[in-house]
Amino acid sequence: MANEALTLGERPVGDDPFGLFANWLAEAEASEPNDPNALALATVDETGLPDVRMVLLKDFDAAGFVFYTNFESSKGRQLLASRKAAMCFHWKSLRRQVRVRGPVEVVSEAEADAYFTSRPLGSRIGAWASAQSRPLESRAVLEARVAELGDQYGDSAVPRPPHWSGFRLVPQQIEFWHDGAFRLHDRALFSRDGDAGAWRIERLYP
Repeated sequence: MANEALTLGERPVGDDPFGLFANWLAEAEASEPNDPNALALATVDETGLPDVRMVLLKDFDAAGFVFYTNFESSKGRQLLASRKAAMCFHWKSLRRQVRVRGPVEVVSEAEADAYFTSRPLGSRIGAWASAQSRPLESRAVLEARVAELGDQYGDSAVPRPPHWSGFRLVPQQIEFWHDGAFRLHDRALFSRDGDAGAWRIERLYP
């Protein structure tokens, strides 16, 4: 089937997965009650055991999908070790999902600095206060650390921690899924070789 004829929910798919994703995300921003940019991020640990958690997409373009984290967290360590990940966006109000797979790369220092500076003061202090994923004796210990750092920095600029930055998932596959009656869903898979090859598109059985 030619690309021009492939549709999802009676809408043409086209040949640009990033443009299609932008349209779907914009529609989700108008319909989802909370965090339309939320996604399930899947990684694997050193034994190959899968791990998954929700994170927030902070940027995307033709280069890939960007999110930020503590590199010393479980997901940070797993991503740095494997350099691969998968994502799943699910927009319940629209009955749609998008699945993305591919290698990950660390964003530039300039990108990480710019995003960190844009965060609320409390979030910047929290990035220093939290030893993410490691055991915490009590909530009081964390709150005391946040208060200590708040006193230390006051209203001054909070620098980005050296262990805090972002990852960009560079997609080799992007699948768009649209709910269909009687579970006869529409699925369109974009795939390519490497991170600069031409996209191939095919319809998948539900």
